[in-house]
Amino acid sequence: MRHDRTETAVAGSESRREERRGAFRWLWCSLAVIIADQVTKIAVVAGLGPGSSVELIPTLDLVLVYNTGAAFSFLSTAGGWQRWFFIGIAVVVCGFILHWMRELPRRARWYPLALALILGGAVGNVIDRVRIGAVVDFIDFHVGDWHWPAFNVADSAICVGAALLVLGTFRREPD
Repeated sequence: MRHDRTETAVAGSESRREERRGAFRWLWCSLAVIIADQVTKIAVVAGLGPGSSVELIPTLDLVLVYNTGAAFSFLSTAGGWQRWFFIGIAVVVCGFILHWMRELPRRARWYPLALALILGGAVGNVIDRVRIGAVVDFIDFHVGDWHWPAFNVADSAICVGAALLVLGTFRREPD
């Protein structure tokens, strides 16, 4: 009888573990973000010189900016140490996201998508920091003379993912 209980407990534990690991299936979304981010950055670097600009529509230009800082060029003039600091933060955040995704139920949709977008964006920007020491930004949204700081596909994925996390707090995900 004891043997049957042990088998049942092990089977139940494996079933719960499999149920929890279902969120990892969203990692294809992270990979898609990484690929889109890197392909667009390669194209912009190949097609534009630093400081040049191409108008797409009256409020949207392509530019080439190398950002050694973080969001809004935070710490961009810090002298170089920030490169490794931001890489370290991103690696820790990626580990946290993977752990969180592992713990999500298989039926969850909102949170895994949000986390996958953030993960893909973080990895896309880390690739730049490791390879060239700066993040390539190239999307310049502006109205008249007012310009939003240049950004890229990875930044967009991070922002959309963060917005989905916030909106997800108002939705009930399956247990």
